[in-house]
Amino acid sequence: MSRLLEMSQIRRFQRGQIIFRQDDPCPGVFIVGSGLVRVYRISPAGREHVLHLVSPGATFAEVATIGSFDCPAFAEALEDTVCLLLPADRFSRALREDHQLCLQLMASMAGWVKHLLGLVEDITLRDAIGRVARYLLAAANGRNGRVQLPSLKKHLASHLNLTSETLSRTLRRLMDMELIEATDEQGLVVKDHEQLAVIAQGE
Repeated sequence: MSRLLEMSQIRRFQRGQIIFRQDDPCPGVFIVGSGLVRVYRISPAGREHVLHLVSPGATFAEVATIGSFDCPAFAEALEDTVCLLLPADRFSRALREDHQLCLQLMASMAGWVKHLLGLVEDITLRDAIGRVARYLLAAANGRNGRVQLPSLKKHLASHLNLTSETLSRTLRRLMDMELIEATDEQGLVVKDHEQLAVIAQGE
């Protein structure tokens, strides 16, 4: 931790600011300290798809850094955001010299692969209400059941491969079932974790 902290650089981004663009040289590994980051791709036809919504404590661009290839997606600050940047050259050098760091990073990558498999499973096997339920359970974990949605719900809809209208209808349905409750325009609280988990499993 001390070695990573020594190489880290603070980066501040305003809401709406592009952190990097698809096919840019990868600057390194980003760790979100505060705010929210949207990682997304744009198809040749111009369609956007949100790959990841990165909240405080999570990282992004680590795969491109380790593989020494250009950024495979765009990253945008959805809120005023503060990150730590671990520069690509110094981070790669640390990997070559520190066996323990490599082992820890492999464990992190295994978690990321599991996350991606979950996304594929959501898109192929779960209906809209199952996807939304699964997302809410994950987002509420460790936060006393509270979930803060992105300011623009279309980004969450894209992440779940839904339309904005379907996402809104699904959230309303879960509220009508008294499984979740709105606390403000962007905030929710999960009221029945067990039943929401049943729905997330497609039952």
